[in-house]
This record gives sequence, structure tokens and C-alpha cells, in this order.
Amino acid sequence: MKTAGGIIAIIAGIFAVIAAVMTLFIGGIGSAFEAEGANTVIGLGWGGIIFSFLTIVFGAIALGTRSRVIGVLIIITSILGAVLGGTFVAVFMALALIGGILVTVGAKKQSVSDADSSAK
Repeated sequence: MKTAGGIIAIIAGIFAVIAAVMTLFIGGIGSAFEAEGANTVIGLGWGGIIFSFLTIVFGAIALGTRSRVIGVLIIITSILGAVLGGTFVAVFMALALIGGILVTVGAKKQSVSDADSSAK
């Protein structure tokens, strides 16, 4: 489940980057026509790009780690991306949230014997 969650987070992050670029494009068009609130849309686009890239990075790290911390970080970045990224990004961050939950649930707690064998 951990690997599936990491892959889901990576895919959701890639689609969220595309959605954030679309949000930036729409904000740019609104700014060109001097529409009210265009700067807010541009800010949402940049927030979406930042948290989408973080989701991709944490999803890639989740493929090779046993820690639950990465799953929690994916959950946090997906929630922040949904709030600060706009509507288009929020759709894909919901998918990243599911991936983060899968990583958190699928990560096994490292037992004492595993820690001893990895230290040798």
C-alpha cells in the first residue's frame, strides 16, 4: 500500500502542476484585462505550484522509505495545496490526500530487530 500511495501522490502532483499552470494562465489573462481579483488568482496559481512540487517530491521519497512521517507530510501538503492552490489544484490534491493516507497506513513501524539488523 505504501508504494501505491507514493505513485498516487506523484501522479496527483503532476496533474496538480498542470492545473496550477492553468490557474496562472487564467490569472494572467485576467491581469491583462485588468480584472478585479486577478492578482489573487495568480497567487493561488503560485501556491498550487509550490505545494504540487512538494507533493511530487514527498511521493518519490515515499517509494523508498519505511517512515510514516512522509505520509503525514503528503497529507499536510495536499491539504495546504487544496486551500492555497485554487479549485483546479484542489481536485488533484484530494487524490494526493488519499495517496498520503495510503503511505501512512502502509508504512510499517520499524521493529527493534529490524533496527539492529540495519545498524550492522
